[in-house]
Amino acid sequence: MKTWRLLDTGKRTAAENMCLDQAILEARGKGTVPNTLRFLQFRPHCALVGYHQSVEQEIRIDYCEQRGIDINRRITGGGAIYFGEDALGWELIAGKDLASRDVLALYRTLCSAAIDGLQSLGIEASFRPVNDIEVQGRKISGTGGTEANDAFLFQGTLLIDLDVHTMLRALRIPIEKLKDKEIDSFKERMTCLKWELGEIPPMKQVKDAIQKGFSKAFGVEFVSKGLTKKEEGYFQRRLQEFKSADWIYKVGHSLKDDHHLYSAYKAPGGLIRISVLVDDIRDRIKMILITGDFFAYPTRIIYDLEARLKNCRCKKIEETVKSYFQQTKPVMPGVTSDDFIAAIHLALQKRDLTSLGLSVKEANNIFMVNEAIEQLPEASVILIPYCAKLASCEFRYDKDCISCGDCTVGVAYELAHKHNMEPITIVNFEDLQSTLSDMKQRGIKCYLGCCCNPFFVKHREDFEKAGMAGLLINVENTTCYDLDLEREAKKGTFTGETQLNLDILEKVMESRK
Repeated sequence: MKTWRLLDTGKRTAAENMCLDQAILEARGKGTVPNTLRFLQFRPHCALVGYHQSVEQEIRIDYCEQRGIDINRRITGGGAIYFGEDALGWELIAGKDLASRDVLALYRTLCSAAIDGLQSLGIEASFRPVNDIEVQGRKISGTGGTEANDAFLFQGTLLIDLDVHTMLRALRIPIEKLKDKEIDSFKERMTCLKWELGEIPPMKQVKDAIQKGFSKAFGVEFVSKGLTKKEEGYFQRRLQEFKSADWIYKVGHSLKDDHHLYSAYKAPGGLIRISVLVDDIRDRIKMILITGDFFAYPTRIIYDLEARLKNCRCKKIEETVKSYFQQTKPVMPGVTSDDFIAAIHLALQKRDLTSLGLSVKEANNIFMVNEAIEQLPEASVILIPYCAKLASCEFRYDKDCISCGDCTVGVAYELAHKHNMEPITIVNFEDLQSTLSDMKQRGIKCYLGCCCNPFFVKHREDFEKAGMAGLLINVENTTCYDLDLEREAKKGTFTGETQLNLDILEKVMESRK
């Protein structure tokens, strides 16, 4: 039977763990160490962004600094996570001969090994595509990977206990107005060993179970060994790099410059965020920043794509991106060259809105559906979300409004009447669909509306399929998506309050003339 190394590095800082990840991966890629199953934990607790994410966008920096929560960047892709001191990380660093080119199949195989270990602890876990492990619909482990030379690293986090309050405040989820019952809703989506077993099993028992799962899955025997001298040397030489601001903040905040055009596009494999600065005179890209929670192999391909697009003529974007993908053949589960092209074009479309007298910053708060600019003079309806009405208002779930002046909805209704438009309150998702269908039947060509960015990103196709043009303006304050209460909002039971961006709304109404 083949033997693999079992490596337990104990509790380390985030920088130390990230440096060790890279050290072991580099060593395995050069063939100087065997396939390795590593267990890791963090001290102090930490908030980690994925390789392609911006710390400023994903982490509440002030909160983490005040409470001693470490901040760092993973060498793997995916979304931001909070890692408590009692959570367990596991990762397999192995030669690529173990993996097929099908990354999704590899995800399933490696997750199955961890699942087998959890089942031996008495937990009925299962695989949730693309790369999660769940227990009856509740996430207990997220996974992801990266590669270097002839090796890959695949890692997972196992929630032993779960401090929901700290997690929500460490990650950039607006929770200032979060009520206890709303925090409880997160427990419907996540779980941990303590909640499933009623107690926390000894850590050795958990590690043994995971180890046996991998041993069974790959038909190998594990031998406990420490780091080699080469790995230790790499660790000592490079540790300061993983502690540095250059590493932690290497992906900049995309919206610091009000001249950047911004878009967010949801691909099957993750969210793509684009921030682009354009030389309008030469019609060329001056700078582009691509971030998101997708996975990319190798990880540097995003930076190479950004470099390829710099100084690219805007009309050559599709050709440039497709050529890059054909040449490099990157592996990106659930994300294609067409997704990047669509995301970039969505950002560039915001230039058309500046012709309406809007600033770039205002344009970045508008989402366009179909031929919105061309059809804007025909806009005759404005759709308003019920969440912008006061939670205590008796008309909150009514299709109309008495314009009492206590919230932004009443003002929007008055603006609509002033500009000869029909205001309609949307009270749930089914109501939105039926209202759009009715508008189409009535011959409405274009409409205005208000919604949050995450809602539009997720339901872009629903708006496009309705067959009308539309301009939707981003709402302010904490939304159902920020609070992970989308299901409640979809049913029309969300109790939070948002605000309409009236200044932009009025400017758009005026531009119809």
